[in-house]
Amino acid sequence: MAYRAPVEDIVFTLKHAAGFAKARAAGLYDDLGDDVLDAVLGEAGRFATQVLAPLNAPGDRYGTPFRDGEVIMPPGWKEAYRAWAAAGWNGLASPAEWGGQGLPRALNAACIEMWNSAAMAFGLGPFLTMAAVDSLAAHGSAELKKTYLPKLISGEWMGTMQLTEPQAGSDVGALRTKAERAADGSYRITGSKIFITYGEHDLTDNIIHFVLARIAGAPDGTKGLSLFLVPKFMVGPDGRLGAHNDLRANRIEHKLGLHASPTCHMIYGDHGTCIGYLVGEENRGMACMFTMMNEARLAVGLQGVAIAETATQQAMAYARERRQGRLQGRLQGCDQGRNESVPIIAHMDVRRMLLTMRALTRAARAICFATAVALDGADLAADAPARKAAQERAALLTPIAKAFSTDIGTEVASLGIQVHGGMGFIEETGAAQHYRDARIAPIYEGTNGIQAIDLVTRKVPMAGGAVVRLYLDELRHNVAAVAAANDPAFGATAARLREAVDSLAGATDWMLAALASAPDAALAGATTYLRLFASAAGGCMLAEEALAASRDADGSDKPGRIAIARFFAENLAAQAPALARIVTEGAQSVLAAEAGIGAS
Repeated sequence: MAYRAPVEDIVFTLKHAAGFAKARAAGLYDDLGDDVLDAVLGEAGRFATQVLAPLNAPGDRYGTPFRDGEVIMPPGWKEAYRAWAAAGWNGLASPAEWGGQGLPRALNAACIEMWNSAAMAFGLGPFLTMAAVDSLAAHGSAELKKTYLPKLISGEWMGTMQLTEPQAGSDVGALRTKAERAADGSYRITGSKIFITYGEHDLTDNIIHFVLARIAGAPDGTKGLSLFLVPKFMVGPDGRLGAHNDLRANRIEHKLGLHASPTCHMIYGDHGTCIGYLVGEENRGMACMFTMMNEARLAVGLQGVAIAETATQQAMAYARERRQGRLQGRLQGCDQGRNESVPIIAHMDVRRMLLTMRALTRAARAICFATAVALDGADLAADAPARKAAQERAALLTPIAKAFSTDIGTEVASLGIQVHGGMGFIEETGAAQHYRDARIAPIYEGTNGIQAIDLVTRKVPMAGGAVVRLYLDELRHNVAAVAAANDPAFGATAARLREAVDSLAGATDWMLAALASAPDAALAGATTYLRLFASAAGGCMLAEEALAASRDADGSDKPGRIAIARFFAENLAAQAPALARIVTEGAQSVLAAEAGIGAS
């Protein structure tokens, strides 16, 4: 089954679960009416469904052949990319002064989901370019901005992010790529990088690499890193492309998934003449790179949502068509058709899997969109205190958006295979590709373990815990609203969500105390704490969305949204008390389990 962009669901979640409608009522998006929102997302959905989705499976089979140092993209991809760029999608949220449209990040986040649902290998390249634009706009010199931003924003050129080296993965400070000052103010770059997404391809005439390197004499570790803009082709004063820079792709990696996304091993300075330009200040490269990485982490979270949505759509369609077995349970005694096989969606365990897929997908979507709305508030709010509060909210939610969404992307894709049964293990159905593509997302742009560590050691302690406690108060308000609705259709939603939020609050207090007295215990519980946080937050967001539907907002699917919110609360958020016990008690078993893994 081909992907169809769920534009109505996306718009509704953005407005009512992620806080877009409330933010607009408060003046954040006062110039963005529903007509613009619907038109932009409707057209994005059409392009994703009709142009990109048909390229996904053929691109996976074709891959990215590497010949004589050049990558050949799959048939149809260059034409699709250029049509996508010509339509202005690359610059949707980029600064208007450099040719972008200046629209909100939240709107762009919804589009990023659709590009990646249609073809994750396609969507991966552009969001790295968008991240490069953010870094260059925030930290680059006036000359670099003038030369490179218009072409990057238009999509005529693409950008890459280059940190990883064979000995320097998550430990970025161990990298060895060197930069030497030249007399003309530029630098000469020497070294190699691995796992570079879209490091070489034929979609654009130029590729602009953003490369972390260490200047001679700089301090060890991350404090001695600088960021450099390194073009594939040099750019003349008139904007025309000149000589090929002293850099090359040495090979491409042969990966589990994302076959149509070229992942390159890059070599810089074979002849000592690779020219790079400093972005920002010397030894401040990590600050510049984090501008890119924070944008990319949300986008990777959206990839998790995207793959989950595609896998869910395909599993739903298959379950409605595939007929196996007879009815059991409450329908067993029906005379009509009792001896006929039924669509597998009629079987309770299949229904459970499909509901789990849909509920996790919608909860992750809401968390990612809420993060994007907070990022907009950090940029657009009317006064400094409001911008600061929004920035803190975005900082709190970003590791959750990245880690939870990519975890559930893998889980949902795996469930999709299970729904297909044996056919899911056969490549021709496409279910396996979703899992293969999804599996990298919990790893790149900061592993999910690192996201959990960031959450508990940096984000939860912000302002002495005041930021997270304010968020907990908002979740309690959502729970109270569900209880006040007194709608039997919600079942035990309010009770289960109250338990989830209380469990999160208790685990948060424990975590704040443990950071001071038993930091190893806090780290041992970090990943479980992040899942607990997402379970409580995602459940409350789905409940808020269901309440909006119950008010008949936008003619939405009231029964369906209440059913998904209830399922999440009673089946997934209901696990929160156990997760909290793992955080507060199970961490000790990790610390004491050296015998279980062997001392080293």
